[in-house]
Amino acid sequence: MVSRAETLDVVARALGARAVRHAPLGARTTYRVGGTASVLVEVDDEDDLAAVHRALAGAAAPVALLVLGNGSNMLVSDAGFDGLVVVPGSGLAGVDIRDTTVRAGAAAPLPLVARRSAAAGLRGLEWGVGIPGSVGGALKMNAGGHGSDTAAVLVRQRIVDLASGEAAEGGAERLHLGYRHSSLGPGEMVVWAEFALTPGSRAEAEAVVAEVVRWRRAHQPGGSNAGSVFTNPEGDSAGRLVEAAGLKGFRLGTARVSEKHANFIQSDDGGRADDVRRLIDHVQRAVLDASGVVLVPEVCLVGFDEGDRGRPSTSCGGSRS
Repeated sequence: MVSRAETLDVVARALGARAVRHAPLGARTTYRVGGTASVLVEVDDEDDLAAVHRALAGAAAPVALLVLGNGSNMLVSDAGFDGLVVVPGSGLAGVDIRDTTVRAGAAAPLPLVARRSAAAGLRGLEWGVGIPGSVGGALKMNAGGHGSDTAAVLVRQRIVDLASGEAAEGGAERLHLGYRHSSLGPGEMVVWAEFALTPGSRAEAEAVVAEVVRWRRAHQPGGSNAGSVFTNPEGDSAGRLVEAAGLKGFRLGTARVSEKHANFIQSDDGGRADDVRRLIDHVQRAVLDASGVVLVPEVCLVGFDEGDRGRPSTSCGGSRS
């Protein structure tokens, strides 16, 4: 039987110089904690994606696969990820505005796309300035805020399935976007997305962008975190439930519930990802005991599954090629 290490060696050799072994992975997330990726490759175009597919197809055993954007909604275990991480590079970060349509590559930062759209006098994506993720990540999680989300403006996208090598373009309905959810699998990578916006006043659009930035700074903490940890239960607020359970400022090891917003968990500089995970579990149990509500993590947990080290959790759509 071929071992996982041998399989990843084959994949890395097939990818050649573009593959990085034991690459820092946690450091690529906004938590800034966590371990390494066994193999990491940056891709800049669809030729690179085809090379990844060929490398996976040549492996004798399944490979754990993860597509990583800005890492703003992800916690990587201290044990790391024992698989292949694919990162969209600068070649997939372009932004093109034509009339009221904005096409942006997977690696384009959503705040940048929001600001450029506002500068063009286009309305509908201003909320994106407060989301520290990439366009690809926005589609994956149906990112949103301030009363809107990706589903409200997305009209078309191009996706490549790294396992099958197939590429497909289609309307937003194909992604079955819901609250912080899409049907995108972990081996499906966004190449680009198109957003249909509304013409308006540049001054008004930029004023909304400025207000979103002001509100975020006033109400949400900075530092090492991944934004909201839990999705909001219908008709309620996860932050309110955590605060009502008396957990604001509660600490476990190097992780603590933010004093500014109870749905944020902060990690200390040089902290441990496993402490953050322990605190997430503790908060879930405490809120369930206090209110009977089961909080569902919004943050993607990578490499924490017991008995299968390095497999992404189901909350992040872990898969095999």
